[in-house]
Amino acid sequence: MPPQIYKPDKVQGPFDAIVIGSGIGGLAAAGLLAREGRKVLVLERHYVAGGFTHTFSRKGYEWDVGLHYVGEVHRKNSILSRVLEALTGGALQWNKMPAVYDRVCFGDEVFDYEAPRERLRQRLEERFPQEQGAIAEYFRLVDEVNGAAKSFYMAKALPAALGAVAGGLLSRRFHRLSDCTTYEVLSGLTSDPKLIGVLTAQYGDYGLPPKQSSFAIHALVTRHYFDGGNYPVGGSGRIAEAMAPAIEAAGGQILVRAEVREILLRGGRAAGVRLSDGHEIAAPLVISDAGAGNTFFRLLPESEGRLAKIRRALREIKPSAGHLCLYAGLKHSGAELGITPTNYWIYPGYDHDQNLERFRRDPEAPLPVCYLSFPSFKDPAWEAQHPGRSTIEAITFAPYDWFRKWEATEWRKRGADYEALKERFARRLLEQLDRWVPEVRGKIDYYELSTPLSTRHFANYPEGEIYGLDHTPRRFRQTWLKPRTPIPGLYLAGQDVVSDGIAGALMGGVLTASAVLRRNVLQDLMKPRP
Repeated sequence: MPPQIYKPDKVQGPFDAIVIGSGIGGLAAAGLLAREGRKVLVLERHYVAGGFTHTFSRKGYEWDVGLHYVGEVHRKNSILSRVLEALTGGALQWNKMPAVYDRVCFGDEVFDYEAPRERLRQRLEERFPQEQGAIAEYFRLVDEVNGAAKSFYMAKALPAALGAVAGGLLSRRFHRLSDCTTYEVLSGLTSDPKLIGVLTAQYGDYGLPPKQSSFAIHALVTRHYFDGGNYPVGGSGRIAEAMAPAIEAAGGQILVRAEVREILLRGGRAAGVRLSDGHEIAAPLVISDAGAGNTFFRLLPESEGRLAKIRRALREIKPSAGHLCLYAGLKHSGAELGITPTNYWIYPGYDHDQNLERFRRDPEAPLPVCYLSFPSFKDPAWEAQHPGRSTIEAITFAPYDWFRKWEATEWRKRGADYEALKERFARRLLEQLDRWVPEVRGKIDYYELSTPLSTRHFANYPEGEIYGLDHTPRRFRQTWLKPRTPIPGLYLAGQDVVSDGIAGALMGGVLTASAVLRRNVLQDLMKPRP
């Protein structure tokens, strides 16, 4: 059942909480509160719920916009699996991708990321036999970060007074490696640039190359996929669909086309929201899944002195990368094309920082990365819903500055120059697709390209960023990036709380619910089954 379109007379309050934004972090927080009997209103400015998990359709095709694969959910007792089961009542199913989940291409040299973990390590040692010691230490350090992350995240959910005392102690082990860039750690293990290039070939999953990214985000994301990737059966839109019933069963609502303009403050605490039509909705608790920047700069009064420190810090942390995404449709079934749904990461060379910087300076330089994903081939339910059709996506990074001059224009009305620029990039992505997936040559029926302006329009990220705040070492030192804010009754959720991606945003919602309920929700969910 699709979510309701917002109208003032459809709001069925009073509510115990309002969630701004329906990304997976906001829905997770809402769903976990609903499990405790809380009546929650979720307000989404877009015409569809789900944030970066939603899908869109054109000309009989359907594409995901942000979910391309998720790790760990195939293991029934993994944290992600248990959380999603609790939120959806087991209504969400996952399809395991092939053992080779990521294929990394450097010119004519190809390396396959293959599950499980032991097989990946074996492949690395076969390719780099002189680096076995470095590879062993790499896996140990990845494990160290993931082990230390549990305490680091726990500290984020603590009450302010306790967090001030215990937060530093709980985070110390994590910061030992989060304070280092990925390159600093890896170059301390090996001098082989090809090994470093291969180990960091999934950097597109967190948006920063080795010399800029914190080793913590690299370790968290890489280990997330050690046992392979998965795709939701029925497409990524199934996630919001499966999470909605629990929210509604507790009396809550999910309303779309409901743009929040302001968080209302009464007596120094959050008291509700004002929407773009001027309508006000009261609630004693407000959870913002709109991103830290939007929350603290756009939704709260400029005069709010309690936010001065946070706003200064936000000005010093850059937004994450913008991207271009080519959405392609083919009038051929998956069986006809015979494509294996392994993701491709295609690079012009092993030095990711150099590749990106060269492209940033010169848009005509080789694409710094081209990521190919095959959503229809990953979904076993696709053919029944879209017989005789298939979809592919091709993605690369692109600075928002290249498109800034059109930011005041309307979607689909940005002018001929903008469309011409889009077409140039679309052709370059199509060339990569033709080269690496020859099965599709001459078979593309439809395509369109999104830009950082598209992301800004639909997701409301100010510079079209896809991963919230940049995952630099500095980002992980921001003690204010946590569910509780300086304003009583106002909480943050989503990927700025923990880390980027589906898993990071989901866990951000879990931490937010823990902070609101003042107990370790995750511990409850992970209790042994009877």
